[in-house]
Amino acid sequence: MKRRLIIIVLIIALLAAGCSQSDNIAGQREKLLSDNTADIVVGVAWPFEAKNDGFREGLQLALEEINQNGAAGHQIKLVQEDDQSSVTAGLSVAQSFANNLEMSAVIGHRSSAVAVPASKVYENAGLLLLAPSATSPSLTEGGVKHVFRLIPNDSQLGDKMADYAKSKDYKNIVVFYANDEYGRGLANSFEDSAKANGLQIIDRISDYKDSDDLKRLVKKWRLLGCDAVFIAETMPDGADFIVQLQAAGLNVPLMGGDGLDSQDLLAIAGKEAEGVVVASIFNPQAADENVQLFVKKYRDKYGEEPRKYAAQAYDALHLLAKAIEKANSRSPADIARALREQKSWQGVSGARAFDANGEVHHMASVLKRVVNGRLEQMN
Repeated sequence: MKRRLIIIVLIIALLAAGCSQSDNIAGQREKLLSDNTADIVVGVAWPFEAKNDGFREGLQLALEEINQNGAAGHQIKLVQEDDQSSVTAGLSVAQSFANNLEMSAVIGHRSSAVAVPASKVYENAGLLLLAPSATSPSLTEGGVKHVFRLIPNDSQLGDKMADYAKSKDYKNIVVFYANDEYGRGLANSFEDSAKANGLQIIDRISDYKDSDDLKRLVKKWRLLGCDAVFIAETMPDGADFIVQLQAAGLNVPLMGGDGLDSQDLLAIAGKEAEGVVVASIFNPQAADENVQLFVKKYRDKYGEEPRKYAAQAYDALHLLAKAIEKANSRSPADIARALREQKSWQGVSGARAFDANGEVHHMASVLKRVVNGRLEQMN
C-alpha cells in the first residue's frame, strides 16, 4: 500500500510540473516537427539490462531494414533508455523523452506498471506512444489521443483463456496471480469471463508463506474439486510457482497468459512445465511467408530463434515507419491519425488495426502447449 501511494505521489508531482506547460510543450513539438526535413527521432524505453529478451535485437533488425530507404525519405534515429522495470526510473525516462521536442514517438515500456503512468506523461506532452507489451486496459482509458497498444489487452487474453477452459470442461479453477498491474488485470478478466461461461473460481491467491502453506492450500483445493489452475504471472515467478505447485502434489492442468510465453518457462520449470498451456502473441512456427522470412533473418543475424519480444520490437518500428510514410509527416498528431485510419497492417505477430482509443483489434492470439520441452502452437 505504501509503495502504491509513493507511485501515485510521483505521478501527481510529474503531471503537476508538466500540466501548466503541457499545452505549450505539445504545441512546440507540433510546430517544430511540422518541418519535415530532419531525421525522425524515436525514443525506446525497455529494461534492456535485466529483461531484454531479444527486444533490442528485433529493433535493430527493423531499423537496418527501414533505413535502407528511410521512412518518408528520412532516416530514423533511436534514443534508447533502460527503464529498469521501475516506475520511478520509467517516469524519469518518460519525462526526459517528453522534454525532447525533436522526438516524434516512443516505443515501450515492457511492464504495464511502468507503461500506464508513463503514458500520462507522453499524452500531456503530445508525444506518440506505441506500447508493444503492456496489457492493462487502463493504458487506453480516458480518451487518449497519442497512445496505441500493439497487442491484445488483459480482457481479450482473459476471454481467450476462459474460452479454452470451458472447451476443456474445467469446472473448478484456482487463480494464482501477481499482485501488480499485469497480474491483477489478467486475473480479473479471466475470472469475469470464466464466471460468465459457467465456471467456478474456487480460490484466488497472490502469495503464500512457504511450501507447507502451499501444501495446505493444495489439500483444500483438492477437497473443493480443483481441476485446473490459471496463472496470471510473468517470468521467473510464474515458472517458480509451477515447480512449487508440482512439488506440493497438485497434478491438474495448468494454463496462463502471455507472461508465461517464454523460453525461461522451459529453462526454469523443466519437465514440470510439460503440458502447460499459454496464450501467445507470436508463433515462430507459423507457415506465413513473412514470419518465416523474419525468423530466418533474425536467426542468420543473431544465431538464435526470435522470441515474442523480438517480434514485437520488429513490428513496432515497421508499423511506426509505415504510419510516418502514410502521414508524410514527423508530427505525432499526423502519425496518430494515420494509425487510426489504417484498415489493417500485417506484421510478423499478426494483423493490426486500431479503434478510436488506440486499442488494437482484429489481432488474433494463439495458444501454445509445452510438448517434449518445446512451446508448440496448438491447433
